[in-house]
Amino acid sequence: MKANLSPKPPHAPSAGKGLSWALLGVGVGAAAGSIFAGSVSALAAYFARRIVTPDAEPDQSLEILALVPTAEGQDVILSADKESTAPGRYSLFFSADTGHARLGEPKGYRLGDGTVTRAVEKIYFGDLSAAVRGRLSGIVYDSPADLGATYQDVEIPILGGMAPAWYVPGDTQADTWAICVHGRGANRKEGLRALPVFARLGISALLVSYRNDGVAPAAVDGRYGLGATEWPDIEAAIDHAVANGAKEILLFGWSMGGAIALQVADKSRQARKIGALVLDGPVINWIDVLSHQAKRNRIPEAVGDFGQWLLGNKAGRWMTGLAAPLDLKILNWVERHDQLRVPTLILHSEDDDFVPIGPSEQLAALNPQMVGLRRFSRAGHTREWNVDPQRWEAEVTAFVQGVLEAPRPGDGASGLA
Repeated sequence: MKANLSPKPPHAPSAGKGLSWALLGVGVGAAAGSIFAGSVSALAAYFARRIVTPDAEPDQSLEILALVPTAEGQDVILSADKESTAPGRYSLFFSADTGHARLGEPKGYRLGDGTVTRAVEKIYFGDLSAAVRGRLSGIVYDSPADLGATYQDVEIPILGGMAPAWYVPGDTQADTWAICVHGRGANRKEGLRALPVFARLGISALLVSYRNDGVAPAAVDGRYGLGATEWPDIEAAIDHAVANGAKEILLFGWSMGGAIALQVADKSRQARKIGALVLDGPVINWIDVLSHQAKRNRIPEAVGDFGQWLLGNKAGRWMTGLAAPLDLKILNWVERHDQLRVPTLILHSEDDDFVPIGPSEQLAALNPQMVGLRRFSRAGHTREWNVDPQRWEAEVTAFVQGVLEAPRPGDGASGLA
């Protein structure tokens, strides 16, 4: 039998060849899709992990160009950027945080060479003359002694060990304790700026450390919980205060410390002791902050959303390193506004480009009976005091005086409904 040798139409591929090309097309598309999906997953995982992982090394992006003697002391010349040219007094941490100096207001900004000059008010420790890189911070002071305060070093038992704290006794109203909760990436020095207010009011202060802040013991997973896991450490601080005579607690929280303070007021068995919250540049809604940070870092919206999903789901734990997923909804106080039943003062800058003021505005508008918002301008994140210390102290003093003059609650219901 002869084979059929009839010619095929010109340029018409055989069925097998056509199928091969089709499969190749599918394969290329699948590979491209896999690469894209893998890239999205990797970026989302990096974003999510970065949010909950403490910095291994301090930021060293600020150039320290020269230390110049003056009639008054010394000036330091820095590379000019938004932070280094900002008004106010700041700390300069240098040489991988082995040095710490306090800087005054900007004295001169040279647009031509991109430098700014600031007075060196005090060098706490380290050799600034040998420093070449560092970072600015709103902390300003190094210990309570820098403000002339008498204080004691105390240790508070938390999960994993003892958390060091500074106790500054009050006088006229010593049984009211202000517990200061610092923010993400900061430490107990952040609350030192409030000590003059506490001294003026005669109240006691406890400036605490908590898990993963480099002072207190680390958590088992070594990850931040954005307030959802840190709050028991602050409850332990309240236990310490009550055991040492505290009748009323005022929680002061900066940035993530504000998110922690809100969780303490919500969940703690000591909630009835909390008379008020004072929150500086607080994280009111982590969902909003994470979306803002994604945009700020030019991360596509879908990638940022996937990063949030990884933080909140068990399937994401191997990417984030979290021991348990985070419920971002319980950290959203805009949605939970009606549950806040503690008098709350929020101080927040309209120019905060790290934790935007929007959720603070929303919370104050939705719960005006409990929440008062004081707007600042020109200040970076949690730097309202640095830019306008007189106003910051006046606002806080007036608010706390109102709380102290109000009838103290009995041992009845918690501050949150």
